[in-house]
Amino acid sequence: MDSKKQPSWLQDAIIYEVYPQSFRDTNGDGIGDLPGVIEKLDHIASLGCNTIWLNPCFESPFKDAGYDISDFCQIAPRYGTQDDIVRLFNEAHRRGIKVVLDLVAGHTSDQHPWFQASSRHDRNSYSDYYVWTPTVWHSPEGIPVIRGVSERNAGYVPNFFAFQPALNYGYADPSPEHPWQQPPTAPGPQAVKRELLAIMQFWLDLGCDGFRVDMASSLIKGTGEKKTAAMRVFWQEIRAWFDSAWPEAVLISEWSKPSDALAAGFHVDFLIHFESPAYNSLFRAEHGFGEPVPGRRSFFSTDGGGDISIFLETYEKEYAATRDLGYISLPTGNHDLIPRLAEGRSEDELRVALAFLFTMPGIPIIYQGDEIGMRFVHDLPSKEGGFERTGLRSPMQWNGSAGAGFSDAPEASFYIPLDPDPARPTVSEQEGRANSLIHFVRMLTRLRKEHPALGADGKYHTVHFEARKCPYVYERSLNGARFLIAINPAATPTQVEIKTSPSATVNMILGQHSRVEANSGRITIRLDGAGFAILKQP
Repeated sequence: MDSKKQPSWLQDAIIYEVYPQSFRDTNGDGIGDLPGVIEKLDHIASLGCNTIWLNPCFESPFKDAGYDISDFCQIAPRYGTQDDIVRLFNEAHRRGIKVVLDLVAGHTSDQHPWFQASSRHDRNSYSDYYVWTPTVWHSPEGIPVIRGVSERNAGYVPNFFAFQPALNYGYADPSPEHPWQQPPTAPGPQAVKRELLAIMQFWLDLGCDGFRVDMASSLIKGTGEKKTAAMRVFWQEIRAWFDSAWPEAVLISEWSKPSDALAAGFHVDFLIHFESPAYNSLFRAEHGFGEPVPGRRSFFSTDGGGDISIFLETYEKEYAATRDLGYISLPTGNHDLIPRLAEGRSEDELRVALAFLFTMPGIPIIYQGDEIGMRFVHDLPSKEGGFERTGLRSPMQWNGSAGAGFSDAPEASFYIPLDPDPARPTVSEQEGRANSLIHFVRMLTRLRKEHPALGADGKYHTVHFEARKCPYVYERSLNGARFLIAINPAATPTQVEIKTSPSATVNMILGQHSRVEANSGRITIRLDGAGFAILKQP
C-alpha cells in the first residue's frame, strides 16, 4: 500500500451527504428516490460540491433505515431500479460529481439469504459467515448474544440492533475459553472477506467512485491494540487492491480515529463522536445521544462557556499523525449526529461555524439541508430505527409549497413529517436572498477552490487560543500563500493581537462583525459577537 497515493480528485473534494428517502420524491409515494437525486444534481453542483455520499439504497426490510441489508447488489424498489443507479452515476459524472456508496461491511439483515442459510441446523457453506456460540444456552459474559430465533442450536452476536447479525471476520485474539471465536485466517472469515470484495467490485464496475464504510473498525472482533493491528492489516490489503485496480476510487471510514483509520489505508476518516469528545465539544456538547447534558457548553455557543482546547487536544495530535497519510473530515453533521448544526443558532452564528469548518484542513462534508440551516424536528415518533435520530432525517425543504417541494404526495404519507414551522428555511427563499446561508456556503466553497492554502492540503497550525475564552486564531498556508482565520462564536466582543513582521499587511477576504488593523509589527483583530475574519497575508 502506498499511503501517499490518492485519487487525483480527492484533494479538491467537497462532499454532500444525501439521505435518499428524505431528499426528493418523484413518484408520489412520499419516499425520496434515485430519480429525485438525479433531478437535484444541479443543486448539489451549485454548492461547489463535487462528491455525493449516498446513504444505503439497497434491498432491505428497513428496520434500520437501510443499514440492515438483505441484498448488497440490488437497489431497493422504493428507490428505483438498477438502471436508475447507473443513470445517477452517469449524470453525476457528466457534471463532474463523484458518487460514493455507503458500504455496511460489518453486518447484514437477519433476512439476508446468507443468514437464513447460516441459521439452519445442518452445516453448509454459510454456517461460519456469522459469529455463533456453541449452543443456544451459551451466553458469554460481556458479549451480546441473540438466542432462540432459529433452528440452529446456537446464539448469534449482533453488531448493533438484534436484527443485524455480525458478519464473521474473525477475532483478533480468540479466547481459549471461547473456541467458537475464529481467527481472521479461518475459512469462514476468509469467505466473508471475499464476499465483501465481490460487493465492492460489483458497484465499482457499474460506475461508483468508492465507499464510505459504516462502522469500519468493528469488523474483526476483539479489543485493544491486537484488534487495531488486525483491522489495519485487513484494510491495508483492501487499500492495496484499490491502489492497483481502482486508483481513482476512494475509501472513507466511519472510524473516528484518523491515526488508526488512515494508517489502515483509508483515504479519509470522520473525526466525529465515537473515540473522543473533540467533535461534540465544538457544536453538540450540550447533548448526549439525544438528551441535554446540564452544564456542558459547546465552543460554538453564544455564552462563551465552551473550550476550544478540548477539540485541539485531540485534533492537533490526529492532524500531526495523519497529514502525510490522508485526510480528516469534520462534517457539518450527518444522519446520526444529534441535533442538527442549526439547533439554537441564528444565521450569523451558523456562518461562524461554517467559516471554521470550511477553512480547516481535510475534506468538508455537508449533510443535506445544512446549507440552508434546516432544523432538528423534535418529538417525532421513531421511523425505521431512527429513535432520537428521526428528527435529523425530515424531508429536504426545497420551496414554500405545502410539501416543501419534497413530494406531491399528501403530507400524511411522507416518510417522515416535515418541519411544521411555517418559517422553515427553504432553498427557493434563500436563493432569492443575497445574504442568505446558501450563498454564504457557496462563498466558502469558492474560497477553498480559489486558494489552495485553505483547501485539503494547506498546512495548519494554531496561532492563538486560551482555554474557555474566545477568539480562536489559526493559520493556513501553502506555497507561500498565508491566511489567518479568527473565530469568535461568543456574543461578547473580543480582540487579539498577533505579532508579525514590521512591514506585514493583511487583506480581509471574508468576514462578519470584524475589523482588522496591521501596524508596527502587530495585527489587531477585533471581533464582535458571532464574528469571524478570513485574512490573507500578501
